[in-house]
Amino acid sequence: MSEQRRKQQQKRVATVGAKVPSRKMLIWGGIAVFLIGLYGAWWYYTNHRYDGFAKCLASKQTKMYGLYWCPHCRDQKEMFGKAFRYVPYVECAIKGASGITAECKAAGVKLFPSWQFGTNPPKEGVFPMQELSDKTGCALP
Repeated sequence: MSEQRRKQQQKRVATVGAKVPSRKMLIWGGIAVFLIGLYGAWWYYTNHRYDGFAKCLASKQTKMYGLYWCPHCRDQKEMFGKAFRYVPYVECAIKGASGITAECKAAGVKLFPSWQFGTNPPKEGVFPMQELSDKTGCALP
């Protein structure tokens, strides 16, 4: 065997031993990346779909009065998801005491959660998103 043929044969043997990703692995890798991207998009949408709506509530001088330990207040907050950070919220509980804050007393809030729309007196209850939209004129996503 000539020197050139021997070198070519050694080259072929070396490349056969090298690991090249198979087509099947590349396809599964692409599917995994796609599913991770899809999950990320879904997570972002579910947690941030009400951002614009919450900002609109703030621009209409809408306030929510609540208590950190109130289960109905928690339900109302969960409706907004991460977008609740844009809703003007007034905490009425005084930690370590049984009373409510002076701001809540001045607003006339007695039941929680309560929503104040503009200069109107606060209204008690957990409001569905559609009702908040109707009262403020803010469009739901």
